[in-house]
Amino acid sequence: MLVRELTFLFALVAALAAVAVPIRAQQENALPPGDGRDIVASACSACHSLSAVTQLRMGPQAWRHQVYDMIQRGAQISPSEIDTVVNYLATKLGPGVPFPGQTPANVALPSGNGKEMVAGVCALCHGLDRVVAVKRSRSQWGNIVTRMVYLGAPLSADQAKTAIDYLSANFGSSS
Repeated sequence: MLVRELTFLFALVAALAAVAVPIRAQQENALPPGDGRDIVASACSACHSLSAVTQLRMGPQAWRHQVYDMIQRGAQISPSEIDTVVNYLATKLGPGVPFPGQTPANVALPSGNGKEMVAGVCALCHGLDRVVAVKRSRSQWGNIVTRMVYLGAPLSADQAKTAIDYLSANFGSSS
């Protein structure tokens, strides 16, 4: 009886290992090549799919914050690997890096001061359909623009104010 159970257990482990190898290879292939790719693939895929990483577009400051947060949650990244990981993520998955296989929605923004800036800067990281999808208060637009600047949107303080003015005027709510 024990031999049969051990044989079954061995077969089950072998089958799971055979399935896991191609899945791991597919996840690693989801990342662009570069120094730090193997660290990111190993550390991130230990807890979640790599699509959780590849769907983000953040600058170095935000990626560094994200890496430290993940280390606190158990990601196996050594202190000597942090700069390599942050540099890899910011250059390979930073603002302006297109999402593979995605065609941005064709959105026509209303005319006004800030239109070109909003179209150019917001589209660095996501489709403009996300910008126009929901009406928001001026305060909400302010919070969103501030967060986007933190995440890597290249806007000066004056440009951020212009973006908030434009978004509030064209996609604002009264609340």
